Amino acid sequence: MRRDRPRRRVAGPAAAVAVLVLSAGCGARPAGSEPMCPPTSPAAAPDRAKAPQARPAAWPFQDPDRPAEERIDDLLSRMTLEEKIECLGTRPDVPRLGVKTSDHVEGLHGLAQGLPGAWGGDEPSPTTMFPQSKGLGETWDPDLVRRAAEVEAIEARWIFHVRGRGGLVVRAPNADLARDPRWGRSEESFGEDPVHAGAMAVAFTRGLQGDDPRYWRAASLLKHFLANTNEDGRDHTSSDFDDRLFHEYYAAAFRAAIEQGGARAYMAAYNAHNGTPCATHPMLEEITVKLWGQDGIRCTDGGALGLLFTAHKKYPSLAAAAAASIKAGISQFLDVYREPVHQALAQSLVTEAEIDRVLRQNFRVMIRLGLLDPQERVPYAHPDPDKEPWESDAHKALALRAMRESIVLLKNDKALLPLDPQKQTRVAVIGPRAGEVLMDYYSGTPPYSVAPFEGIKRRMPDGATLAFARDDQGGLAVKAAKASDVAIVVVGNHPTGDVATWATVALPSYGREGVDRKSLTLEDEELVRKVVSANPRTVVVLLASFPYAIGWTMEHAPAVLKATHAGQELGNALADVIFGDFDPAGRLVETWPRSMADLPPMLDYDIRHGRTYQYFKGAALLPFGFGLSYTSFAYTALRTSRDAMPKDGSITVTVDVKNTGARDGDEVVQLYVKHLGSKVARPLQALEGFRRVAIGKGQTASVDFEVRAADLGYWDDASKAFVAEAEPVELRVGRSSAVIELTKTVRVTE
Repeated sequence: MRRDRPRRRVAGPAAAVAVLVLSAGCGARPAGSEPMCPPTSPAAAPDRAKAPQARPAAWPFQDPDRPAEERIDDLLSRMTLEEKIECLGTRPDVPRLGVKTSDHVEGLHGLAQGLPGAWGGDEPSPTTMFPQSKGLGETWDPDLVRRAAEVEAIEARWIFHVRGRGGLVVRAPNADLARDPRWGRSEESFGEDPVHAGAMAVAFTRGLQGDDPRYWRAASLLKHFLANTNEDGRDHTSSDFDDRLFHEYYAAAFRAAIEQGGARAYMAAYNAHNGTPCATHPMLEEITVKLWGQDGIRCTDGGALGLLFTAHKKYPSLAAAAAASIKAGISQFLDVYREPVHQALAQSLVTEAEIDRVLRQNFRVMIRLGLLDPQERVPYAHPDPDKEPWESDAHKALALRAMRESIVLLKNDKALLPLDPQKQTRVAVIGPRAGEVLMDYYSGTPPYSVAPFEGIKRRMPDGATLAFARDDQGGLAVKAAKASDVAIVVVGNHPTGDVATWATVALPSYGREGVDRKSLTLEDEELVRKVVSANPRTVVVLLASFPYAIGWTMEHAPAVLKATHAGQELGNALADVIFGDFDPAGRLVETWPRSMADLPPMLDYDIRHGRTYQYFKGAALLPFGFGLSYTSFAYTALRTSRDAMPKDGSITVTVDVKNTGARDGDEVVQLYVKHLGSKVARPLQALEGFRRVAIGKGQTASVDFEVRAADLGYWDDASKAFVAEAEPVELRVGRSSAVIELTKTVRVTE
């Protein structure tokens, strides 16, 4: 059922090369295979002509003042078996009883109600588009991520209530960790580190669900539990590792989103874990429910029920696979499931009571969304129908801020950046990504978008000369570079593979859902070489969903910026950084190797074999946490509230950071720990906390971290719990995993 999707590009200059002389007025703004389950018809939009009126509850399940479990008991008692089976889909409606609920929607970095995935169906809607999840991670700013998710939830509510479309169960965030740069979906992940990704997942979940003590604005459905980080063979491969890595690494961001963020929905992964398919794995109950308290939706991925039978070959029939899924706790199928469930009932493979048990999970979420309550009591149910939220100045401003904060400065020799537009009056903008804003498969359609060329054009003064060349056909790129004061080359991957066919990409270094990357080599690096040779004052902008082995570019290009795709304000944000209106402070969230030879086999899930900064022993091209600034910072006076802490205690770690440069800027202060006396094998170092801090020039900020001994513990298989041990621990504060400025050793005591 995978469908080829139309691709949409935001066009740049139509000609292969164009030279513009700018005049006044050019700065105006222009006005998972989860789709395998077809969308169902949403509830009708409410009648706005009448004010909402309170009504008495006809049945106990309609009474919002009764306990949720009592309401669900009553609802289930009134449902027929056929109605219960219908509620195992992604929209648990019971029309006979007046129960109208919500379907799923996608929303990794903005609500997806448009192209290229055609998520809005035959009535797409524009929505605010933020940079890809990788870019949101590279902001290192959980508060910003929370606000971006809140914008997404506001827009989901507006479309749901005003247009009667979409849904309020949002399949986001992706809490999988990007353990390997070849993973085709790593753009969906916040990064490779469990503490960093966990903080982002918590922030995103809280932003979606809101702060109301009773109702959620939207429900966060986490993807994909667990260790779903290879695309090739994902429908049958097994991700194998021990329980310590399960709890300390692969499951950590999911646990944080559930325990700290309050997420009560997640999607089981396609793959198996240690030989058992995730959709029927005991971990769904034993870990997420009994240890973490997850009591809401647990769904399959798209088509996963059929794959249990055809690809994993674990069950003799679809009926047996459906029964095993329900017994494991699956409450929603993204698949053709009705006949297999009927057969499972007929063959006594599953009981109605077991179906009742999982349906409770779905209705708990619907109650939290207020969909079983009188709508006048739900604070989010009455958006202004005359104000499309994506047109608001606040949403546009946040999109710009997110794109700005996500940009990483990788190199800046001789302070080439920022450029002075009054002095650089002849600029060449070159490259296949310079004239477009590309969306990934889980994007929507933004209300507008600004390509890099357009953003740069808006910042240039009247009378300046701006040349554009998409490539070097006929030597046009080299000619444009030679004739300019500075050249800006914009290169990178295509986020949907530049091919309409599913699981197919145009170039080996491209990846997408369904296909892993076969190369880390930047195919456009030859264009970079030509431009740098033609003009030594060249700025390289890498628009990339993944790490690239850009050794030549890092050695020879004087300035390199990195950004991700899909942000509607891409061009404006890049221009703001290039011309110095914004000081870059994004940081990388993955280790960038020098070549694929530095990586273990793709299906080796034991990260101790050299994966991520925690265990990588080679010389990385670019380390985790790396990023430069236009200003400079000095670290001094690392101190702790005490030199020892009991295993049930904590300490406060404080460091002073001074902006020693000539301009205001943000610094991302990173705290790592190194275990010096553990009785079990530990990482080389591990991130314990981070803070993105704005510091004015000449100013000093005191940055605090709370370190709990419990968070320094390891997973103990015998006790099935995290155990803190008495040992010395080195606190390491710095600007990246490879640049540690200060250290101090403290002791964990009995």
